[in-house]
Amino acid sequence: MSEQPLNPSTAAAPDDDAADTAPAGPTPTGSTATGSTAAGSTAAGSTAAGSTAAGSTAAGSTAADVAADEAAALRAASFERARRLRMEPRFPGGPAADPAGSHHERRIRSFQPRRSRVTTGQQDALERLWPKWGLDIDGQRVLDLADLFDGLPVVLEIGFGMGEATAQMAADDPGTGILAVDVHTPGQGNLLGLADKAGSTNVRVANGDAVILLREMLAPESLDGLRVYFPDPWPKARHHKRRLIQPEFLDLVAPVLRPGAVVHCATDWEPYAEQMLEVLTAHPRFENTAADGGYAPRPAFRPLTRFEGQGLDKGHVVHDLLFARV
Repeated sequence: MSEQPLNPSTAAAPDDDAADTAPAGPTPTGSTATGSTAAGSTAAGSTAAGSTAAGSTAAGSTAADVAADEAAALRAASFERARRLRMEPRFPGGPAADPAGSHHERRIRSFQPRRSRVTTGQQDALERLWPKWGLDIDGQRVLDLADLFDGLPVVLEIGFGMGEATAQMAADDPGTGILAVDVHTPGQGNLLGLADKAGSTNVRVANGDAVILLREMLAPESLDGLRVYFPDPWPKARHHKRRLIQPEFLDLVAPVLRPGAVVHCATDWEPYAEQMLEVLTAHPRFENTAADGGYAPRPAFRPLTRFEGQGLDKGHVVHDLLFARV
């Protein structure tokens, strides 16, 4: 998400063809002094007029160049202000605006960071609890999950929205640590506040790109599960490449999962569910836990979320997929 300034309209180029349309006059045949003088005067007049026109054109070009330079400077300043806004942390000591920095490669991402209003309660939770339970995905270190979660088995959850379902699962299963990843600041603050209110100490909130977390910050076979609930379906065909569940993503996931760890996906978008089933079934490191090789019933531990309820009200069918790492 960035603030994109409007480009100024480009000035129309002068019509150079117009200057070439006047026919040339005939060459005078007379050689009298008077004729020569007249011709010379005319030539001098033409030269003077040409010089004046050239001077006017040069002055006009200079003014246009100055205006163009000023417009370019304004655009550059606008882009710089937008860049600084994206880079500035909204809450000192809280989640960073760009935790991995620009040293990581540019690639197609499955998420789109956005800024939205943070409530007073969410801000309070971020300021109080982020130093204790929050971490930035900077790609600069490997996490010690045993130390981070006091020895609990850890499940990674990618994309938790406002955190209601995550907080409920953490409260219902205090013996499992949940490393919850998202980039939405209000949701991060909301989850921290909900966990604190419930007295749950088994939640850690990670801010940033889950791909960098999987690739650079998790030790092999350090996770006991992965949860991806209702990821963005990117419904338009040209955006399907942005969907999270792809073969390349599973290649990153498999090494950091312990044997037997379960990947649990859920979606209410039928075409995406079909793609998930196809991709997971085809991957050699995962095996479907459903006996018929299809979708699984919703497990009791996955709460019915508000978002899911809205989808069901619209007639959407929710599919759960549970695949074990082999």
